[in-house]
Amino acid sequence: SDIIIKMNYIINENKKNTELIRNDISKLYNQINKKFDELKINTINKHEIKYNNDDKNTEIKRVKYIGEVLNGVPNGKGTMYWKRGDGYDRYEGEWKNDNKEGKGIYYAANGDRYEGDFRNGKFEGKGIEYFVNGSRYEGDFRNGIHEGKGNYYYAKGDRYEGDWRNGKKDGKGIYYWNNGDREMGDYSNGKSIGKHVKLTRYGEVEIVNY
Repeated sequence: SDIIIKMNYIINENKKNTELIRNDISKLYNQINKKFDELKINTINKHEIKYNNDDKNTEIKRVKYIGEVLNGVPNGKGTMYWKRGDGYDRYEGEWKNDNKEGKGIYYAANGDRYEGDFRNGKFEGKGIEYFVNGSRYEGDFRNGIHEGKGNYYYAKGDRYEGDWRNGKKDGKGIYYWNNGDREMGDYSNGKSIGKHVKLTRYGEVEIVNY
């Protein structure tokens, strides 16, 4: 019985030692992660960069950047200011290697605003563009312009839903008037073409030729 008691004691001690080792490993792992986070913070810091723009031929000039920086250029999240005429453009969002990349908001000096995806410094992907006149576009962007599927809401209450190409209505689309009428058909270079089917607010169907 003494031997059995000793064996149980040894087994229990081994279990305790194993648990202690596990706890030590867990603490060491947490310390490593903490140190890694500190290194990342030291690598990508929040800075202010001021730009000296001597090029008078450039319509829009960089003025100041406030945000995260890596290797001396904007990387991460930050805000850039540009001088345009008598006003300033501003971008708030994500950066990669000195380019607007990811999600962000661009405020133009004239009051227009874009919210959405950026790629290689341009509007690219899904986004919403608000215009100072009260209109807005919601949909696909490519290379900075409306391209793909999108809806345009006019300030007067009309709207267009359909295809876009090179910033203009192009392809299949439906135009809704603010009085309740709507018209379906083809568009090219921003203009209606061919035969359109118009459904009035009274339920009447008309064929319109362009």
